Formats: sequence, structure tokens, C-alpha cells
Amino acid sequence: MPTVAQRLRKNPTPAEVRFWRLIEPLRTGAYHFRKQVALGPYIVDFACHHAELIVEIDGDTHFSDAGLLKDSKRDSYLRARGYQVLRFTNLDVMTNPEGVYTTVLAALAKEPSDAQ
Repeated sequence: MPTVAQRLRKNPTPAEVRFWRLIEPLRTGAYHFRKQVALGPYIVDFACHHAELIVEIDGDTHFSDAGLLKDSKRDSYLRARGYQVLRFTNLDVMTNPEGVYTTVLAALAKEPSDAQ
């Protein structure tokens, strides 16, 4: 039986597919990104362990009070482990790919200990 992360990898959202294609130049260069990565009790959308960077692509469920609280706890957990967390909405990825790419590139350019 596949794990939750494996099921999520096999069924990405359209925004996750677009993001994966968008960061292809980074993935084929110096940065190794993984999809749907288990980190502690969480599964993150994208992680680059070397750069200590996590990218989350958020759909509508993230913007309720409960979703915002859950994301805040999750981000605190991940930051406590040294990761920088970037969050983009599905709409960001679909309508502003250049801005998303530029933001990811800027985060990767920072030294991990400088990224907050």
C-alpha cells in the first residue's frame, strides 16, 4: 500500500505540476528538489534539503482560520529545524510564474543560516 507522500506525488495539483516544470532549470543545475517529502509529522510539497528550503503551494483550504493556524504551527516546526519556508498560492504559480521563480531563486541565493 502506497504511503500518503507517494499518493500525493502521483496525484499533483495543476499548480504543483506547473511549479515542478518552472523550477526545472534549478533542479537540473545545482539544486536537488524533492516532491512531497515527509519531515517529522508533516509532508511538504517541495524540499531542497541542501539549501534548507521548503516550498508550499497553497490551495483554498489554507486560507480558513483553521488552515492558517495549522500552517503557522507547521512553519514553526520546520523553521525550528533550520528550513526557510516559502508559500505561494495556486493562483501565484498559475498567473505569476516569473515572480514565483524569482522568489525561489532569491531564497536559494541566501546562505541557509541567513534565511528566515
